[in-house]
Amino acid sequence: MGRITDTVKTLLIINVIFFIGALTLGDTAFRLFALWFPQNDNFQIWQIITHMFMHSQSTFTHILFNMFMLYMFGSHLENSVGQKKFLFLYFSSGLGAAGLQILFTYFQFLPGYQAYQEAGFTVLEIKEFLNNTLATGKYTVYPNIPQEVTEQMIGSYLTPMVGASGAISGVIVAFAVLYPNLPLYLMFIPVPIKAKYMVAGYFALDLFGGITGQSIYGATNVAHWAHIGGAVIGFITMWYWKKNSFNQNRWN
Repeated sequence: MGRITDTVKTLLIINVIFFIGALTLGDTAFRLFALWFPQNDNFQIWQIITHMFMHSQSTFTHILFNMFMLYMFGSHLENSVGQKKFLFLYFSSGLGAAGLQILFTYFQFLPGYQAYQEAGFTVLEIKEFLNNTLATGKYTVYPNIPQEVTEQMIGSYLTPMVGASGAISGVIVAFAVLYPNLPLYLMFIPVPIKAKYMVAGYFALDLFGGITGQSIYGATNVAHWAHIGGAVIGFITMWYWKKNSFNQNRWN
């Protein structure tokens, strides 16, 4: 895809530094820099940015795939729109991803929270119950509260969001909007596929995963709504720029 730009190179380096740092610091890094549910005591405002540079430590696949996609599409896109617009698209897509994922998580959290309040638990008692679960990894199933509702509330509270996937989804979709008919090759598929069809398929898979809770990626903890949020922001942003002939008014 041509020479790697300085901006993309810098983003790659920062992601690798965060990954190595997280390997060194372990849980401390995730407590500080992953994006926690706002009700969680670990939540900090800077996490809406830092979570974009954190990746799962259980496998190298997460960071390798994201960095490969950034390398493949990022430099080409930046050369087309300019550095400032590229950075705006990258981070706004990441923020859009975080916003939609938090909204989805809130809707998972709320039924359990309300069920415990209706069962007579105070706000402080619910908080203590969740924090004890975080500390011990165990919880009590209370009568008249469905276990599934409890598990969804706990999962929403305890599971942090990490990864550049939302920001990179925005970059990929923006690339497809800018070059919809450019033929691309998928690994193991020797037939070229137009960018607009490849991205549409990628989006459809995430939409299926978000609605059904099932993932064809293998992992069960994929933040599908984050991918969708980033993709939507990337699409809207690039569609607006393209409609308004951004090439005549580049941010340099």
